Amino acid sequence: MRTIILIICVSLFSTLTFAKKVNYKYKKYERFDFDALDIEGSQGTPGDLSIGQRLKKNFKNKLPERKDFNREMKKAIDTII
Repeated sequence: MRTIILIICVSLFSTLTFAKKVNYKYKKYERFDFDALDIEGSQGTPGDLSIGQRLKKNFKNKLPERKDFNREMKKAIDTII
């Protein structure tokens, strides 16, 4: 039992002494020269895209069509005053 505790203590002590704090430094500015890049290959997408026809669905208007809303507007004004 003592040997196991001794081995654990030694391993913890050794890892703590050899552990170093790592500092990362990133570049503050990096410039890319896209003119200097050489890109070779063929065009992967077709130049002409075509979309098939869809059927147009006509929906029924659920609101009644009224030509004159004067009565409703007068009721709304009377409720405010």
